[in-house]
Amino acid sequence: MAVCYNKLRKHLIDRKMTKTQLCHNAKISTNAMAKLGRDEDVRVEVLAKICNALDCASDDIMELTPDEK
Repeated sequence: MAVCYNKLRKHLIDRKMTKTQLCHNAKISTNAMAKLGRDEDVRVEVLAKICNALDCASDDIMELTPDEK
């Protein structure tokens, strides 16, 4: 399974929030934000901080997709 953070990007657009603002509000590193931008794995702690900052659930910001073969 692969992870996709398109929902997070849409969430930020809908809230007119930048990635920098999210990093500040969620207290996450720019490195973690870069990983999210590349749809790479991040720690659950990072996802929890984002969900807390955006007042949403994890399925509101990410989705799992089958690996392409």
